Amino acid sequence: MGLSLPVPVATIGLLIASNVFMTFAWYGHLKYKAAPLLAVIAVSWLIALPEYALQVPANRLGHGQFSAAQLKTIQEVISLSVFALFSWLYLGEKLGWQHAVGFGLICLGAWFVFHDWT
Repeated sequence: MGLSLPVPVATIGLLIASNVFMTFAWYGHLKYKAAPLLAVIAVSWLIALPEYALQVPANRLGHGQFSAAQLKTIQEVISLSVFALFSWLYLGEKLGWQHAVGFGLICLGAWFVFHDWT
């Protein structure tokens, strides 16, 4: 007996997992500035490969339940959420009120994308 998740749950779960990989691929090397750039690029590509293996199925699965614009909006909100946690927990950067306001405005934009205006 297999576990069958609702499409929105599976899509969002895959997008969260893919964004964790991509955030480390793009920004994880910032803690290792002494590492040679070519090595950092190679490692980043290796980390990014699982991101694509999760992102592509997430979009394929979710399209139909969500429009392409909604999928991109979900991905961006997840990306910013993952990045906020990453920059705070991994890089040790502080997040201020201006980050919360900016993120809130992006969420407001997401609300407009998902709101049915017809």
